[in-house]
Amino acid sequence: RLSPGRQLELHQSLLSLSQLIMCYINVCVCVCVCVCVTESKDLVVKAQVLAGGRGKGTFEGGLKGGVKIVYSPEEARDISSQMIGRKLYTKQTGEAGRICNQVFICERRYPRREYYFAITMERSFQGPVLIGSSQGGVNIEDVAAENPDAIVKEPIDIVEGIKMEQAVKVAEAMGFPPALVNEAAENMIKLYNVFMKYDASMLEINPMVEDSSGIVMCMDAKINFDSNAEYRQKKVFDMQDWTQEDPRDRQAARADLNYIGLDGTIGCLVNGAGLAMATMDIIKLHGGTPANFLDVGGGATAHQVTEAFKLITSDRKVQAILVNIFGGIMRCDVIAQGIIMAVRDLDLKIPIVVRLQGTRVDDAKALIAASPLKILACDDLDEAAKMVHYLFIILHYYIILHYYVILLYY
Repeated sequence: RLSPGRQLELHQSLLSLSQLIMCYINVCVCVCVCVCVTESKDLVVKAQVLAGGRGKGTFEGGLKGGVKIVYSPEEARDISSQMIGRKLYTKQTGEAGRICNQVFICERRYPRREYYFAITMERSFQGPVLIGSSQGGVNIEDVAAENPDAIVKEPIDIVEGIKMEQAVKVAEAMGFPPALVNEAAENMIKLYNVFMKYDASMLEINPMVEDSSGIVMCMDAKINFDSNAEYRQKKVFDMQDWTQEDPRDRQAARADLNYIGLDGTIGCLVNGAGLAMATMDIIKLHGGTPANFLDVGGGATAHQVTEAFKLITSDRKVQAILVNIFGGIMRCDVIAQGIIMAVRDLDLKIPIVVRLQGTRVDDAKALIAASPLKILACDDLDEAAKMVHYLFIILHYYIILHYYVILLYY
């Protein structure tokens, strides 16, 4: 099953890391307009919005930039008041924006050099890999495209764990001065221990720096966690801020569904991540555009199918739905019952094409055929994709014609 990782915000990441590695920055997290308690008056205020490009974003009140340098607690309070409770718009948030409920205030530090460091799971290495670069503080994707030799990788044996010589090798390749190589390596080992202990799928420090005072610091952090490990990482997942997520994602999580909203017009309900991807591809092949990825898994109940339909139809762009179920573990008649229940209870008016194959498929077809609801059954996936696209076109032009007639009448 597709299990997208979950991501913590900056203050959550750094405060979590500070429990396990040395943290030299004085920090506080503000959820209201207050004065940050710190000896330093040279501060940075960063909006806690789960989106990239905050520095170049714009708040709905007109404030430019979600990262501000301030020079007194009073100025920090003034800037915070223009962030908290307002939406920040960036390239990643789009027109919807993201609400800023908290700001991260920390002591300003002056890096002498900036580096990039990350740990991630890499299929080609069959385990974790350390990634480092001398070019930190910038978009690492751009570095990879323009100068791939500037990125070093060191695979780690997941059974044996990280070794000091491996961390030293990466630190030297990243260009740390000889006097700081061991300190950088020690921090990498501590970060690796965090990565493994908390079932992370990606841990990124950008930048890791050599400070003007000559110490190695983690200045910014992003951590993704494997959602399959939620049962043993309850404290971590309890930190998730649902105000920063699409409401549909929370609804999907509650129903134990894997859902990702897209920009198309044809809703998809499928069991199995691979089959879901293939279904979206074949819809696109025949001229349609998928509105979502939705995997109900191998043990879905009729109730989950109903919740899946609620998720799909909560997107107003959806004008037709394709259900594609291959019943191995999943029984087709259970899916059919869920479809009929959902269409009836939600009073759905949009076209629904159902393709079922596998366990108890004949019982499922009988249930659909006996239903008075307008649910179209199809045995072939290719034909089902064509059918749902044609029905969308017919409905689309019917709606246009309907509005045209209303305009003529008035």
